[in-house]
Amino acid sequence: MPQFNYKARRRTGELVDGILDVADQSAAVLQLQRAGLFPVAVAAAAAAKGDRKPKGADGSAAAPARSGVMPESLAKLFKTQRKPKLQELATYTQQLANLLKAGMPLTMALHSMMGLTSKGIPGSVSQQLKQDVIEGRSLSDALARQSAVFPDLVINMVRAGEQSGALEEVLRRLASHFERFSEVQSKFKSAMIYPMFVCFFGLVLIVFFTAVMLPKFTEFFTTMNLKDGLPMATRIVIAISDFMKNYGWWLIPLAGTATYFIVNRYRATPDGRRRIDALLLRLPIFGSVIRLNLFGQFARILSTLLANGVPVLQALRITEQVISNTVIKDALAATREAVTDGKTLAQPLAKAGVFPQLMIDLIRIGEETGDVPGALMNVAETYEADLNVALRTMMGMIEPTLIVLLAVVIGGLLVGVMQAMFAITQSIQMR
Repeated sequence: MPQFNYKARRRTGELVDGILDVADQSAAVLQLQRAGLFPVAVAAAAAAKGDRKPKGADGSAAAPARSGVMPESLAKLFKTQRKPKLQELATYTQQLANLLKAGMPLTMALHSMMGLTSKGIPGSVSQQLKQDVIEGRSLSDALARQSAVFPDLVINMVRAGEQSGALEEVLRRLASHFERFSEVQSKFKSAMIYPMFVCFFGLVLIVFFTAVMLPKFTEFFTTMNLKDGLPMATRIVIAISDFMKNYGWWLIPLAGTATYFIVNRYRATPDGRRRIDALLLRLPIFGSVIRLNLFGQFARILSTLLANGVPVLQALRITEQVISNTVIKDALAATREAVTDGKTLAQPLAKAGVFPQLMIDLIRIGEETGDVPGALMNVAETYEADLNVALRTMMGMIEPTLIVLLAVVIGGLLVGVMQAMFAITQSIQMR
């Protein structure tokens, strides 16, 4: 009777292996399930031992197959794994939670996740996670080996869920967390689409008018010998047109590109990034939106971590890594050092001088009542609601401002041309 090597897990998660004498692979899987084991791998014993090499048609050893695919080492060199989007992380964790809720063992759930269609998290990631779990690693350790895909927030929350025995619930909270952040991010991007469209359209219209249309009027004025006797507004418009025609088409893109690289180079330095991030927080219109978004992120991330049993110092460190603004990062680093000294969370946050008083008061109340995660969640919901209002207010101010600015610029150019036409008409009438 054929023999089959197997690897399986007990209900406790312990990995076991052995050999079964059964008719076929299906019978081996059935026997393992009847024994209360969850099959992980079942293969024919001869194939598993690897002591037989495939033979060619003449009985000699078959040459290894060649393919047009580049070697695996080169493939890894040229293949880069991008960070998955928030919605992709939400879908992945939610699907994994659903499979675990249905009673599926972790290895079988990860096997099913290999077929999940996602541009951000390919099936090869789930395959590697499954392999690591089969080899005896915990899911959090397997996720840590995929740090290019899964952020520290996921790794540490899953580790806390494994320790507390609530992995499914933790995955659901992660999905809810990423969905909420994805929703806020989508609202912010949607709010910026219209202003960016108006700016782009206005810039194209101004460049076309000054570089294409105005030179025709300039040539007309020159042929009539009226260029020196034109009104001041017209001469300014003509000067702008000459600049755009002779220099603007290459000087403006060059200046814009140089400015972009200089700002990026300066922002790459610690002092430059700190100054730019501080400036962003103080902007008149956008600063309020940026602050509310950062405060909401901080409160929600820290609340989610603490609610799932992550120690406060580790939760602060993870939150510090996730937040992008260096001013907030520095404040969280100082808070973490102060909490290490035994102080409460609200006191060092207030001392940082960055966070609003409402947040400090709500966290202090949470410390007094023993529910800091709940207080932080209230803070997050408060600032996310304020963020929606701030986005609507910002759009209500930006849209008319851009339209008026565009009308003033184009109107000024048209006034300069019209004044010249009126001057020509008057000179003809006087003759």
